[in-house]
Amino acid sequence: MPKHTPLHDEHVSLGAKLVDFAGWEMPINYSSQIGEHNAVREHAGIFDVSHMTVVDIRGAQSRDFLRRVLANDVAKIDADGKALYTCMLNAHGGVVDDLIVYHVAGNWYRAVVNAATTDKDLAWLHSQARDFDVNVERRDELAIVAAQGPAARELVREHLGAALAERAMALKPFEVAADGDWSVGRTGYTGEDGFEIVLPGNMAVGFWRGMIRSGATPVGLGARDTLRLEAGLNLYGQDMDEDHSPLVANLGWTVAFEPEERAFVGRNALEMARQRGIETKLVGVLLEGRGILRTGASVRAAGDDAVAEPSADNAPGELTSGSYAPTLERSIGFARVPVDWDYARVEVGVRGKWQPARVVATTFVRKGKIKVALD
Repeated sequence: MPKHTPLHDEHVSLGAKLVDFAGWEMPINYSSQIGEHNAVREHAGIFDVSHMTVVDIRGAQSRDFLRRVLANDVAKIDADGKALYTCMLNAHGGVVDDLIVYHVAGNWYRAVVNAATTDKDLAWLHSQARDFDVNVERRDELAIVAAQGPAARELVREHLGAALAERAMALKPFEVAADGDWSVGRTGYTGEDGFEIVLPGNMAVGFWRGMIRSGATPVGLGARDTLRLEAGLNLYGQDMDEDHSPLVANLGWTVAFEPEERAFVGRNALEMARQRGIETKLVGVLLEGRGILRTGASVRAAGDDAVAEPSADNAPGELTSGSYAPTLERSIGFARVPVDWDYARVEVGVRGKWQPARVVATTFVRKGKIKVALD
């Protein structure tokens, strides 16, 4: 039986198309996926992301534990109310998961981990916690709702308690405020301003309905994927995984090699990789030919006849993510290519033919503004 979030009946009543996602029955869209995408870019969208899991880390050594288990350094968020994006690595430097960790207060940290990796993540965290005075608690009773878009923060204000609303409106990006089991982080996964709100599951329906009455558009996982792709944000399982380190996934900036004495899991492997030299990198691709870019498509340098077939196994590059981008009205993607590639022009396999494309920065859109040249 698929798992349901506290908002499942709301999705059904709104006529959502429901699909299986990591064992959860989740909305892929409610009506028009492009309309939902544009609603976030132009006004405000609301997402049920309760299939992701809240994990609270408390205890006298919670800071020391997280400095050991995360590649980024939580010493950067020693002040209460700060948040940090990071990867959690295995001993080989591969990415177990990517996550945001919130320093709620004192020895209390809150992390949100991906739905597809929750069980693996919890097992890994518990195994690493044995040598620390720390408690790792899975909070399945909590729901998560994201509100994103230029109008999202003002809409959220109406539906928080007065004290929490005042603190939430004062938050800067990557800050968090909490009140009991509620926490409001000024974070997101769309390239727009907004909040990610953790709240008790039995209060999620009231909050959700209130946001829709205020003008927020319900948005499914389909538009969430095109929004994050336009924003240049990686998707776990495609753009990074346990076989690929942050260094080859365009996430080297999330690894804190300083101070040198911090012995985080995976450090030795990453140090060796840096000395040896990495073999691949992740770049942005803008399709100039016909069709839609799809994950797994082959990539070659423009005119490289040595790779004749668009589906050839010997193609030097591969799309890790790809889709139609509504804001750009073009097809875009991320491609894993050899690190020494400096080609501005490439070709991507689309429906059995090589189609011309251009290498660009991975951030295509930020706060509604197109960041790459289209012509």
